[in-house]
Amino acid sequence: MSKRIGFVGVGRMGANMARRLHDLKYPVTVVYDINEKAAQELAKEIGAEATNKLARVTELSDVIFTVVSDDAAMRKIFAKNGDSLLINAKGKIFINTATISPETHIEVGKLCEEVGAEAIEACMASSIPQARNGTLYFMLGGKKQVIDEVEPILKDMSSARRYCGELGTAAKVKALVNMVMNINTAALAEGLGLAKALNLDLNMIREVFSQTGADSRVLHTDGEDMQNREHTCFFSAEHALKDSGIALNLAKATGLNLPLAQATYNQYQRLVKKGFGQLDKSAISELTFPDRHGLDKD
Repeated sequence: MSKRIGFVGVGRMGANMARRLHDLKYPVTVVYDINEKAAQELAKEIGAEATNKLARVTELSDVIFTVVSDDAAMRKIFAKNGDSLLINAKGKIFINTATISPETHIEVGKLCEEVGAEAIEACMASSIPQARNGTLYFMLGGKKQVIDEVEPILKDMSSARRYCGELGTAAKVKALVNMVMNINTAALAEGLGLAKALNLDLNMIREVFSQTGADSRVLHTDGEDMQNREHTCFFSAEHALKDSGIALNLAKATGLNLPLAQATYNQYQRLVKKGFGQLDKSAISELTFPDRHGLDKD
């Protein structure tokens, strides 16, 4: 019989990961989310139990995916006291997918070892459609033998996987991925914003960008959305701010100065302060296009 699978965090990403595994006949037995309604709706859809107790997730699962928002949320679900995933967790495997600091991944790994459980990182460089159709890209960190044990599950959720090293390494790699992505997004927003200010045809500009050194992945995912002010969320501006901050903290620890990463962080911080944190990261264009919110006084 396949390992029983539980999910903690069933927002846009977690819910679609659970749906993917359910489609493939994996026994997704239990789901948990601080938004209890979301958990209940997903549980009804896939035939799982919705619980408001973290310990219940551990009880009903052999493998638990955690898909939470930040370091504080991660520490809360792996708390030493009170309701926690660590209760009776001996023999369980936790697959932690959140973009959080490497230190927190390491901390959680040690807590799991203390109770006889294992934790690995499966950081994702993909979005909602990839979660649903099983084409995620996983950056993996932790004990290789533990990763090998859950490899069949990860393979069915992804198009590619890359082992990065010991616990905490994948989080460092993911921080770099998102740092560069966010810088590219901010640069694209400035380029298109200036093109608009110069009264250039933006369809033409995007086509030229795509055929020259200005091409980038974000041009194809975000360029048209920036032009059309279509900011339906696939990766939020709030998360872009958080992830840029993780990269800057890593740079600070090494004594490295990253002015482009800092400028991008500042832009996303400004966007979030204006109340647009829940929009897609493409909404950074609202700060650069003429006659948009960026021309308001801060």
